[in-house]
Amino acid sequence: QATLTLPGIAAIALTLGMAIDANVLINERIREELRNGSSPQAAITAGYERAFDTILDSNITTLIAGIALLVFGSGPVRGFAVVHCLGIMTSMFSAILVSRMLVNLIYGRKRKLEKLSIGQVWKPSN
Repeated sequence: QATLTLPGIAAIALTLGMAIDANVLINERIREELRNGSSPQAAITAGYERAFDTILDSNITTLIAGIALLVFGSGPVRGFAVVHCLGIMTSMFSAILVSRMLVNLIYGRKRKLEKLSIGQVWKPSN
């Protein structure tokens, strides 16, 4: 039996933020590739490959901190650590594998994808 406490809710919020960050990193890498003139399919492939190391590093670092809290903490700190570690592993799996499978499912069948529209809020001045 498990109880969701305030530290558990905080861990869920932190995990959600890291999952969003991973997808923003992937999106930005794809945009960079499109700006550099890559085709849409090549930009998607390169974007995921370039974002992988950054996502892996940040999640592993956070996971190490969560494991340390789990080992050395007690009470609510351990509850935070358990939810946090499970959330980080889940978000890393979803960012690296699930989102890529969805993108390949949506854009992979279009053999001649001419344009990939990724919204741009502002354009940096050179």
